[in-house]
Amino acid sequence: MSATEPPASPQPEPRFSTAAVAATAHTTEAPARTSRKAVLAWGLWDWGSAAFNAVVTTFVFTVYLTSESFGSAGVVEAQLGWALAGAGLLIAVLAPVTGQRSDTSGRRKLWLAVNTYIVVALTAAMVFVAPEPSYLWLGLFLVAAGNIFFEFAGVNYNAMLSQVSTPRSIGRVSGFGWGMGYVGGIVLLLIVYFGFIQGLFGVPQGDGWPVRIAMVVSALWFGLFALPVLFAVPEYRGVGAKRDKIGFFASYARLGRDIRRLWRESRHTVWFLLASAVFRDGLAGVFTFGGVLAASVFGFSAGEVIIFAIAANVVAGVSTIAVGALDDRLGAKPVIVSALIGLVISGLLVFFLHDGGQIVFWTAGLALCLFVGPAQSASRTFLARIIPPGREGEVFGLYATTGRAVSFLAPTMFALFVGLSGEAYYGILGIVLVLVLGLILLLPVRASQPQLTD
Repeated sequence: MSATEPPASPQPEPRFSTAAVAATAHTTEAPARTSRKAVLAWGLWDWGSAAFNAVVTTFVFTVYLTSESFGSAGVVEAQLGWALAGAGLLIAVLAPVTGQRSDTSGRRKLWLAVNTYIVVALTAAMVFVAPEPSYLWLGLFLVAAGNIFFEFAGVNYNAMLSQVSTPRSIGRVSGFGWGMGYVGGIVLLLIVYFGFIQGLFGVPQGDGWPVRIAMVVSALWFGLFALPVLFAVPEYRGVGAKRDKIGFFASYARLGRDIRRLWRESRHTVWFLLASAVFRDGLAGVFTFGGVLAASVFGFSAGEVIIFAIAANVVAGVSTIAVGALDDRLGAKPVIVSALIGLVISGLLVFFLHDGGQIVFWTAGLALCLFVGPAQSASRTFLARIIPPGREGEVFGLYATTGRAVSFLAPTMFALFVGLSGEAYYGILGIVLVLVLGLILLLPVRASQPQLTD
């Protein structure tokens, strides 16, 4: 056994072993067959969530909030960072328990609805954030609170994957959801960019109104497309709902016991949570700093960055949907490992060929996006296959928590490499290093998942 390999589980095969749980979870919790109506309804939530992921936190509102209208350059970015760090801390502390309680209450869908429409309301309230320094803290509060409730909603949404898929379809269903998110982002970004930013809809250009009205449209978008899953997928009534219901603070004691038991009986699950936290932060860094690199290193204009973002979402969406079938046939781990290797190679190409100009970023940069979506989707299906029945919300809460716990890695490594070298393109190496670390941590994890064929 190598130094990095987690200890093997004792024999006979434990209750939480991958193979045993994969079989048990999907025979006791999953539907007998995949319903296209339920899958489409579930995927439309991902389509609608692009309103928050792409428009609010990535390309539009946070860019608006860190403009010179709200304060000095460098100061507002730091304040945004601290606000999101505080949100991340609350998510890390609360996500596993809120997920656990949604399982045991049998109200998984209810809490998905509650958290989703809180995000919708917070997004709509961004219309009141005028471009003045006195409104900065309102904007920061709305973004931070939106992140918290979006993550809570995501815990319940991910937990529902086992309710809309079977062992033969879970990879394709997960890939379909991620792909819908990317495609939804493309459509909404096109509407926002050309309709509001470029003025095709005739919105007044002064006082930040193009962005502020776009937030109202984004809220309506998310609210509308979140409705189908609430009607098409029944409320959770599995074995988790039959566990004893306990108080909020007592839930932490139960969580501690469950984590200790999971560590004893299914150590590879805990190891995967750690590995995925690292490589998922690297995946986030690809998109977070992609626009920065495009502008600062490769000379993209603001408009060209948006166009690249749209193209990146197209590539990521198509590849994610296509690779979902491979996930079902080969298992999630080979997909993740292949995607991470592809990401490392593509990132190194961007670094070493950066003098080649924009054509390098368009080709190698889009190659990066080709692998991001499949890695994200397969990570979700890997975990969904090994979660003990009735604990989906709790374990996906841990998934959210572990991701937040190391969310400083990619930004820190990016900043460190840029600071030491004095060149922005060296930040690429920082992100690649995070991806390599995640890959190394993943390799010893024992998948032992059934090889499924049609």
